[in-house]
Amino acid sequence: MPVLNRVASFAGEMKAWRRHLHQYPELAFDCAETASWIVERLREIGVDEIHQGIAQTGLVALIHGRAPGPVIGLRADMDALPIEEITGAAHASRVRGRMHACGHDGHVTMLLGAARYLAETRNFAGTVALIFQPAEEEGGGGEVMVREGIMDRFGIARVFGIHNAPNVPFGHFQTTPGPLMASVDTAVVRVTGKGGHGATPHETVDPVVAIVAMVQAVQTIIPRNIHALDEAVISVTMIHAGTASNIIPEQGTFAATIRCFKPDVRHLLKRRFHEIVAGTAAAFAVKAVVDYDWGYPATINHEEEAEFAAAVAREISGSEAVNARAPREMGSEDFSYMLEARPGAYLFLGTGPGAGLHHPAFDFNDEVAPVGASFFARLVECALPLA
Repeated sequence: MPVLNRVASFAGEMKAWRRHLHQYPELAFDCAETASWIVERLREIGVDEIHQGIAQTGLVALIHGRAPGPVIGLRADMDALPIEEITGAAHASRVRGRMHACGHDGHVTMLLGAARYLAETRNFAGTVALIFQPAEEEGGGGEVMVREGIMDRFGIARVFGIHNAPNVPFGHFQTTPGPLMASVDTAVVRVTGKGGHGATPHETVDPVVAIVAMVQAVQTIIPRNIHALDEAVISVTMIHAGTASNIIPEQGTFAATIRCFKPDVRHLLKRRFHEIVAGTAAAFAVKAVVDYDWGYPATINHEEEAEFAAAVAREISGSEAVNARAPREMGSEDFSYMLEARPGAYLFLGTGPGAGLHHPAFDFNDEVAPVGASFFARLVECALPLA
């Protein structure tokens, strides 16, 4: 089964929706205008209930089928990124320093397209909960929505989501049972010594050499503490110290992103990071303070739901276009909190060649929106069949 005919018939309108959203990006939890615009579309579509103000600007809309049954949740994230757009498109961001560089405007559009189809046909037994979530990029809006009780409040039994995937063949789906995306933790280390003149280092306690030693030492954690078959990443991504070539600074800072898939590995990485920083600080006679932010957990698909979602994807795109045992990746996603709360699955949908995610030249491929909307719609009809 290809794209649903009814969805294809309003593909032009979906393109207009997406391009409007692209022009007015909002960040983190501050998605009030985006949410208001979505509510207007949902009222036009004719959903049964709209519940606003969840996780500040998030919302959940309900569509009831033709008969009673379970509730299935479908999620789209709404927030953008603090990036200056360079696409030059007619629909480029009108807000300086902000853009939809991760395709969340496309995610919202796909879910709205599915909502329109499902509200018209209602060819299912049960209820669809449409979850529009803020703050995926920063702030963990998925965690906040779960903590504020959406799963129990709306009786959601299973939950599913999609992320667009540039440079994956157009219309191809990728997913896997078990871990799909990594956990992400962030460490910021502030090192304090004693500053002074670069010509008299013996009179100082140099934080720069201590930072260099720490950065080198933490790179030994994975090859010497983690089993070779347990994927993990420690990337030091920032080092800041000093103001002039002839001054040894008083302080310096470095930061790292730390990612893996298993909880026991995650705890070991944190412990060893603290131990190495503390030991190196003692060796170099500096003071080191570690701010270790315990971030998003790994995105772990439930086996039954991942297999079910892959089967639905095959209906839409064909067997050759679905990889149900795709390699896992080190990116992270706060949909992970929803998968901790309920069984479900997360999938990637290929959008064809183009700039990568979080790049200032990125633009969501509007042609793939009907594919994602059709997938969501058929997922509901297959999960909640009428007798």
